[in-house]
Amino acid sequence: MFSAQVLDHFQKPRNAGELPEATAGVELTNPVCGDVLRLAVRVEDGRIAAVRFKCSGCVPAMAAGSLLTELMQSRRVEELAEITERRLVQELGGLPPASRHAVQLAADTLRALVKEIDPGG
Repeated sequence: MFSAQVLDHFQKPRNAGELPEATAGVELTNPVCGDVLRLAVRVEDGRIAAVRFKCSGCVPAMAAGSLLTELMQSRRVEELAEITERRLVQELGGLPPASRHAVQLAADTLRALVKEIDPGG
């Protein structure tokens, strides 16, 4: 049912856990399914120096959180807008329509995090 990429990120999540001394952090919940995604970053010289996630939810939500952190690592803050729902779906090898909420939560959480990092941006 799920791609090899989704299962790999779910079974071996990257960058999971807390981030001491985070520059910014946000937590969003999908009110429909109850998935929760928390992102924390440490920004140094305008780049993501460290990123961690915590997720409580379905397999695709966990996979999307893990992939998101990989895509964010070492990017400039202004480059984070390049990480879209479509890109997450593609990099996860596709998702069934009923699971698209997972990448929407990841993208929404990323946008909220960027606002936290740069409220005027």
